[in-house]
Order: sequence, then C-alpha cells, then structure tokens
Amino acid sequence: MSRADRFYLFATVFLVIAAIAGGIMLAVQHSRSQPVEIVLSQTEPPELSGEVYISGAVANRGIYPWQEGDTIQALLLDASVEPDADLSHIEIYVPREGEEQFPQKIDINRAEPWLLEALPGIGEVKAQAIVDYRNEHGPFKRIEDLLKVSGIGPATLEKIKDYITVSD
Repeated sequence: MSRADRFYLFATVFLVIAAIAGGIMLAVQHSRSQPVEIVLSQTEPPELSGEVYISGAVANRGIYPWQEGDTIQALLLDASVEPDADLSHIEIYVPREGEEQFPQKIDINRAEPWLLEALPGIGEVKAQAIVDYRNEHGPFKRIEDLLKVSGIGPATLEKIKDYITVSD
C-alpha cells in the first residue's frame, strides 16, 4: 500500500470517527437542553343556554329555560322541590345534537290551565274544565279519567294521550 493510500485511509477513518462523535455530542446536548413546548389552542367555550327538563320529586315537572349563570338550586326552586326529595342525587342528561328527544308530558293532576291549553285540541274552556273537575273530584287516577270531563271525548283523548301523564 502506498503512502498516499495510507494517508487517504487514515483521513477517511478519522472523518468517520469525527462524524460519529460529533453526532453523538449533538444528540446528547439537544436532548439535555431543549424542553418540549406544548401549545393548547384557545377556544371560546360554547354559549351556555337552553332548556332543562326537570321531573321527579318536584311539584311542577316540565321544561325550564336557563342561561349561563343560572344555578341548579334556582331551577329546582322554580320547579318546587317536594319535601321528600333526595337532593343528594340529581341526574343530568345532555343529549347529542340531533338525538331524538321525547316530548314533555304534562301532569294533568298538577298543571295550571295555561299549561293544559298547550295540548292539541284543548283550549281555554276545556283546560279550565279539567282543573275544575280535578278540584271537585280529586286527582285523576289514569289518563282515561279525562273522558269524565265535560267536553273531552275519545277523539280529544287520542290527540293528547302521548303528551300527558298522571301523578299521585
């Protein structure tokens, strides 16, 4: 092997060793001195408002409007919590967008005339007749008892039966 070949071999080996050593030094310094930065995007929270359906141990079951800042306590106050209510366990269900929601049922034993008027085929006169019948004869035991109210027949009951309920 000539002197020039030995020089090129020595120079090549030296450069390879220098490149490997330099790469190791850069990797060690980079991992030791560079913290990882995590950036979270700032998004506006959704506007909180809508409707809340309250049922259970309350006198006035139904849908209540609410806005950001309203408290559960205020909503329960509007619904008139009954004395035997267990407030240590409150259920909240948030449906997904587009999820089928079941219609609110009106308790014919507790509803005021203005709420009964929201039922199909029930106007001011029939709503007052329901309340008057309830006051005179006591609470309805089943929804079919509405047929005893003057002005309410099978056709009207058929229209509203999916929208009403009775409580004790």
